[in-house]
Amino acid sequence: MASFLDLESSGDGEEVSGCASHFAFGCELNSTTRSFTFQVNEEDDSDHSLVLSTVCLTASAKDECNIVELVGRDYQNKEIIVPVANLKSSCLPMVSLHNFELEPPVTFRLRSGSGPVHLSGRHQIFHRRDLSEFSEEEELSEEDESVEEEEELSPIKPAKKQRSS
Repeated sequence: MASFLDLESSGDGEEVSGCASHFAFGCELNSTTRSFTFQVNEEDDSDHSLVLSTVCLTASAKDECNIVELVGRDYQNKEIIVPVANLKSSCLPMVSLHNFELEPPVTFRLRSGSGPVHLSGRHQIFHRRDLSEFSEEEELSEEDESVEEEEELSPIKPAKKQRSS
């Protein structure tokens, strides 16, 4: 199970940053759901990244080794499998990954143990803006604002000399 929550949007549904959106990410791996794949729609032209923060066991986890690995791609686009956490409730129930950034698609697998193991982080979407989206009215209003700002500035006046007594 994975969940996504919009962390950076205004009440009317518009993006606050204009260029990027950030969503909370979370998934659980357990004895019935041993893997989860984070992927995005191939038709989406935005840039996506998954930033992992923590991997932790729940209170109901057995005292056994729970190894979590990820399957992703390296810089040569070859599949790689990397263990990211080896958790045991009695000695290491949580690991902080310090914002480990991944590019989708990436699959998380519970290689050993029965969990439940929670992975949490942030899904970032960087939107590409097409400059042709701006209308001439927007461009004119921006030019008008800059002219108004220039008019508001008063001219620089030379300093008066003080007479010494």
